[in-house]
Amino acid sequence: MKHLFKVSRSLLVTYYAYMLEYRAELLLWALSGSLPFILMGVWTQAAQTGDFGLSSIEFARYFLAVYLVRQLTVVWVIWDFEREIVDGKLSFRLLQPLDPVWHHIWSHIGERFARLPFIFGLVALFFCLYPTAFWMPSLGTLGLFAIASACALALQFLIQYTLAMFAFWTEKASSIQEVSFLIHLFLSGAIAPLEIFPPEVRSFALWTPFPYIINFPASIITGLKVDLMHNFGIMFIWIFLFSIVNRWLWRKGLQQYSGMGA
Repeated sequence: MKHLFKVSRSLLVTYYAYMLEYRAELLLWALSGSLPFILMGVWTQAAQTGDFGLSSIEFARYFLAVYLVRQLTVVWVIWDFEREIVDGKLSFRLLQPLDPVWHHIWSHIGERFARLPFIFGLVALFFCLYPTAFWMPSLGTLGLFAIASACALALQFLIQYTLAMFAFWTEKASSIQEVSFLIHLFLSGAIAPLEIFPPEVRSFALWTPFPYIINFPASIITGLKVDLMHNFGIMFIWIFLFSIVNRWLWRKGLQQYSGMGA
């Protein structure tokens, strides 16, 4: 455990320092996730003329939460892993007494710490522009939100890292991610709260992994009604399933990996 802690700390410090070298790029990444604010304008206007079960203020808070969750759960591992396979760089990682996945995990965590100041700054700017949408969640709610967001990041990472395993068989595994992203965008609650979906669509969506990446954490912090035990249970089932599939594809992929130096 002591050795694992030292390795984890070294990787975190290294990748955090690496991400700080790209502070301007991190700001651009944070600004590029502004889709929730565009959708917020659409739905807040729609709420003034229609009955969607949520008020304009609730829509504004929800899409601010969506922005926050998306910033905390953004993952790019499939592009990094695909490049490692195509360029043969995975061969060097395989020589290390450490599963290559840990490099990707800690690079994402390090980037999250480097991104936080920009996220807080944009959230503060939002409340300056929309003071009526300001609310203060309780400490218990913030704790549940933090746990749900961490689990959402783990699930999002596992989904994308599992899809990345197809880079062993195709040079464009990222194309699979692009198709998956379209489904994710619709079923995750990123374009609209699941509460306003037709009951049949909502019931179907809740059995997929996507709502638990965005809608679930966003609903917690905005105070929307959620079944915590059920949602966490479904989330952990998907994490477990993707972990098993990921390790199986990893072993199968390594058997036929033919990158430079393999």
